[in-house]
Amino acid sequence: MQTPSQLYMLFLSLAQGVRDLPELPKMDATEERLMHLFAIAWFSGKNIGVMDAMEMVEDISPRTVHRRLKTLRAKGLLALDSDHSGTKKFVVPTELTNKYFSQMGNCLLKATEN
Repeated sequence: MQTPSQLYMLFLSLAQGVRDLPELPKMDATEERLMHLFAIAWFSGKNIGVMDAMEMVEDISPRTVHRRLKTLRAKGLLALDSDHSGTKKFVVPTELTNKYFSQMGNCLLKATEN
């Protein structure tokens, strides 16, 4: 039986393999952190407005978050959706986002199978 520490190290190793997949775009640490925070919110059923996204992380400036939202959109990992009046935009996952998190989930399953 592996220790929790060993399981986590195995997960990290498997997750690195997902990051290296050619069909998934490369993300820097800030982009990956934002995606993980967005995933937690999406999983909880929350809508993330662009302005909310810019204020989600205290140690990253709103301007940096805004730039990363643009790069994540360009990579196909995020999309924007408008409310019914078109005045507020929301950050939403894409099919590629779901593929990324599915691959990461598979890493977690594989790590715990051993």
